[in-house]
Amino acid sequence: MTISISRPEEFIGLIEIDNLARRNALGLADFLGLADAWRELGADTSIRCIVVTGAGDHAFCSGADLGADFSSVEDVDALVDAALLKTRLFPKPVIAAINGHCVAGGFELMLSADLRVVSVSAKLGLPEVRWGIIPSGGGAMKLIEQIGHARAMQLMLTAELISAGEALDMGLVNRVEPAERVLDAALGLARLIASNSPRAVQSTKLSALSLRASQWQSREPAEREMAQTMRTTEDCKEGRRAFFEKRAPGYV
Repeated sequence: MTISISRPEEFIGLIEIDNLARRNALGLADFLGLADAWRELGADTSIRCIVVTGAGDHAFCSGADLGADFSSVEDVDALVDAALLKTRLFPKPVIAAINGHCVAGGFELMLSADLRVVSVSAKLGLPEVRWGIIPSGGGAMKLIEQIGHARAMQLMLTAELISAGEALDMGLVNRVEPAERVLDAALGLARLIASNSPRAVQSTKLSALSLRASQWQSREPAEREMAQTMRTTEDCKEGRRAFFEKRAPGYV
């Protein structure tokens, strides 16, 4: 298990993804661990704000581990939904401490956070279409409403990564910090939020996002069907081969 939960300060929970050898990629155990972490901290009445981060200073999270075996999961899309908070409106504020590259599912986890602090050297993006898959962990569903149509479509359709400065200019993140300051800055924001009325904070989040969450939930069945269909295509198979062979894919 590479998902750890701690309580570094009063009222604050910390989730850390620790899979340094795979740039904090998420295997089956990690998706299950994230889903469990949200349940545990959501139910803990002593926790008012949660920070999620990655171990080390090179990657926040590089998304799903394409080499992992998910065949034992009856519904992988439901697991991704629970782990990345794709359609669920999590009641407590979440801050992403993005201490390195943040791509694919890691980027989608960031989109579920209310505030984002990113390291100055990080790169962010949704490279899924390069590998014959779609950003079905919340990227296609949420990005347009967060940064606008043109910018969102450029990120999703080109598969290019952007810098921390570009992400700040787009309004995608709140602050850019040196890598060694990212977690402290995120904890400082969490401390400030936790000093406020927890009922008022959670009610404000509910008021701001409840309509959007209901829209995400209504769209989820169609997106799951699209993602499942895409996984059976020759494009997806070629994308996986190219990824593991470290070459450019050749789509017909």
